[in-house]
Amino acid sequence: MIKIEHLKKEFPSSVPLRDVNAEIQDGEVVAIIGPSGTGKSTLLRCLNLLEKPTSGRIWIDGEEITAPKCDIRKIRQRMGMVFQTFNLFGHMTVIENIMMSPVDLKIMSRQEAYDRGMELLRTVGLTEKALNYPDELSGGQKQRVAIARALAMNPGIILLDEPTSALDPNMVGEVQAVIRDLSRTDKTMVIVTHAMDLVRAIATRVFFMDDGIIYEDGTPEQIFNRPQCDRTRWFIRHLKVLELTVESRDYDFLGMTTQIQTYCSRNQISPKLTNHIQLVFEEAVHCLMVPALENPRIHAAVEYSDVDLTAQWNIRYNGPRLDVTQNGEKLAHTVLAGVTRGMEYTYDESAELPNQLVLRTGVGQASERTGE
Repeated sequence: MIKIEHLKKEFPSSVPLRDVNAEIQDGEVVAIIGPSGTGKSTLLRCLNLLEKPTSGRIWIDGEEITAPKCDIRKIRQRMGMVFQTFNLFGHMTVIENIMMSPVDLKIMSRQEAYDRGMELLRTVGLTEKALNYPDELSGGQKQRVAIARALAMNPGIILLDEPTSALDPNMVGEVQAVIRDLSRTDKTMVIVTHAMDLVRAIATRVFFMDDGIIYEDGTPEQIFNRPQCDRTRWFIRHLKVLELTVESRDYDFLGMTTQIQTYCSRNQISPKLTNHIQLVFEEAVHCLMVPALENPRIHAAVEYSDVDLTAQWNIRYNGPRLDVTQNGEKLAHTVLAGVTRGMEYTYDESAELPNQLVLRTGVGQASERTGE
C-alpha cells in the first residue's frame, strides 16, 4: 500500500505540490490527470524520492520512506519507474539494459538476469531486438524496452510518467497495448498521462490534480461522466473541445490535422467519425474559407459528444458577408454534404469575426465507438 500525508514540494519559483493526501491499495491502477504544471510528475517522482519532498510523509508497504534512516535503495528495488524519455543506456544492448540492475544489486546471477530479461522481451514482443542497441530501435520499441527494464526486479509497484508523450502518434498504440496487459496483473500501478483513452481502459481510480492538490478522486466513470467539482468539470469539458486558429494562407495544415487526430484518439472517437471530423475541417476551412479570404483569420472549434456520438464544428471567420456553403469548389460542397447532418451560416457585423458556420457530423450508432 502507498500512503501519502500532507505532501508538499517547493522549488525556488513554484510550489507544484501544496498538500497531497492519498492512499493507494495493493493492485490498484491509479491514473493521475490534470492540466499541465499541476504537480502530477512531481508527485510521481516524490513516491520514490527522485524528488525529495519539502514536507509531508510517504509510506510504502508500511515503511516511511521519508524518515531520515530509511534506505531508499531497498525501497526502489520494489518500485519500477518508466520515464517519458526512455533513459536507456546507449552503450549497452537491449538485454544488457534489462540485466543491469538485477546483476549490479546482486539480486540475480548473470544467467538468471539474462533468462528473466528474455522472458520480459517476449512479454513486450521484442525478443528479436535483444542484441540491438537503443539507437537502432524506434521510439515505441525503446519505451517497450524501458517497461521491460522496470519489470526486471519484479517490483510490486510500477510508476509510469507520461510513457507515450514522447512518441510519434503511430507508435503510441504498441506501448499502450503493453501497458494494458501490465494493468491486468496484480501489480500496483500509478500512471501520469494525458492519454484519456488509456485512462478509461486501465484505471481503477483517477486522481484529478489541480493547484498542487488531488482535487477530485473517483472511478473513471465518475470523473469522466459525473465529476463533482467545478474544476474537474471544466477540465473534462475542455478535453472534448479542440480549438484551432488560422491566421494566414500559409498556416500549418498538416500540423492541425495531426492535432485533430490526437484529439479524436484521446476521446476514443471511432475511425469513421474521426474521418468525418477531419473532412469537415479540410473542406470547410482549407478548401473553401482560406482561398476565399485575402487575409484569413479563422477560429475553428470542434466539440464531441460521447452521449450521441456526434461532433459539432463552430467556425468563425473574418471578412464581409461570405456564406462558403454557397460559394467555392463544388467538390468541397459535395463532400461536406456527404459527411454532415446540418450546416448553418449566420453573419453578425458587430462581431470581430462576423461570419459563423456551424456544421454537425456523426455516425449515430454506439457501436461505432473505438474499441467496441
